[in-house]
Amino acid sequence: MKYSIFSLARAALSSHKNWQRTWRDATPKDRYDVVIIGGGGHGLATAWFLASEYGIKNVAVLEKGWIGSGNAGRNTTIIRSNYGLPGNTGFYELSMKLWERMEQDLNYNAMVSQRGVINLYHSDAQRDAYARRGNTMRINGIDAELLDLAAVKKMMPFLNYDNARFPVQGGLLQRRGGTARHDAVVWGYAHAASGLGVDIIQNCEVTGFVRDANGKVSGVETSRGRIGAGKVGMAVAGSSSRVANMAGLRLPIESHVLQAFVSEAIKPLIPNVMTFGAGHFYVSQSDKGGLVFGGDIDGYNSYAQRGNLPVMEDVCEGGMALMPMIGRVRLLRQWGGIMDMSMDGSPIIDKTPVEGLYLNAGWCYGGFKATPGSGFVFAHLLARDTPHEEAARFRLDRFRTGAMIDEKGQGAQPNLH
Repeated sequence: MKYSIFSLARAALSSHKNWQRTWRDATPKDRYDVVIIGGGGHGLATAWFLASEYGIKNVAVLEKGWIGSGNAGRNTTIIRSNYGLPGNTGFYELSMKLWERMEQDLNYNAMVSQRGVINLYHSDAQRDAYARRGNTMRINGIDAELLDLAAVKKMMPFLNYDNARFPVQGGLLQRRGGTARHDAVVWGYAHAASGLGVDIIQNCEVTGFVRDANGKVSGVETSRGRIGAGKVGMAVAGSSSRVANMAGLRLPIESHVLQAFVSEAIKPLIPNVMTFGAGHFYVSQSDKGGLVFGGDIDGYNSYAQRGNLPVMEDVCEGGMALMPMIGRVRLLRQWGGIMDMSMDGSPIIDKTPVEGLYLNAGWCYGGFKATPGSGFVFAHLLARDTPHEEAARFRLDRFRTGAMIDEKGQGAQPNLH
């Protein structure tokens, strides 16, 4: 159904008893033109763009649990496009523009809040690095402002400006950045894709690939039976290596758990999204009043959706260094998501060496903010068999050819950005 003030009024007249389901919980058909593995934001966005942009509606999205039960529902909801290297800069700005029109496109309230993202700097060297990034952003038509100490104090007077070890000197601000409601993004894409005929199939775990006599992928084996496909796209985040292994592929990806936290509700405090430049800590305040924050990955390979106390302590120390006043705020809950960490900190959207199998992976810390852009360019690849111009650098073979997009600048290792 379409959502509007009129549908709300009609539902109110029936005591809200006549609402229809947001999406269809479909039963698998024997064959689809495209099967997408992974019912998170990226998979559902890809399905919607295939149907809405390319008219390919015989599409199935397969999710082993319920949609949004993976990383799409386990992140800190930040959206931004403040990247500095060719490849990432244009792609994340494309994604930001899609965020800005998402709710109108999907006819769904995803609670997109462009409250601004500020990266604090704490030294002259860090200021110069942020100035270079800001200049790169502005050259590419992306908003960026380098704030001095006085401007940061006016915006956030509650920070600890007397910290001698990590003095706040200023920050790089992107006002168009902000947050969005993670589960509403998943539901919105499911709602819109289902309305165009896409089958969303939950509790359907992929257990293998079907290959024809020439080795081409022609379908998938699942916990609900065999499903044929013209093309198969993988969008399974931290499970990418495990699913690719079923097709005989070894990916340049490591899986790590990333923890996130939310505090008890407090009065409105933090007006934007803020990152600590002297440690790995980022925080915003939800509409319910809780502080939503995170930091580093746990430093070992894992497929567990839970983390350990040392990283929790490190993240909380970063918050205390910025805002000692939060020391008495109670931690309400924490959770973990499985990060697909690529070797250069940038994603992979490409055909695989196995004909008929396509890959969307390696998002590191950037998965949620990339959701609409990822779906847009992956749909382009699946529909036309050529990469979208904004994803042309996200090749699987770039680690062999040396054409890496090393956003963090630390070489060939799972980088954090």
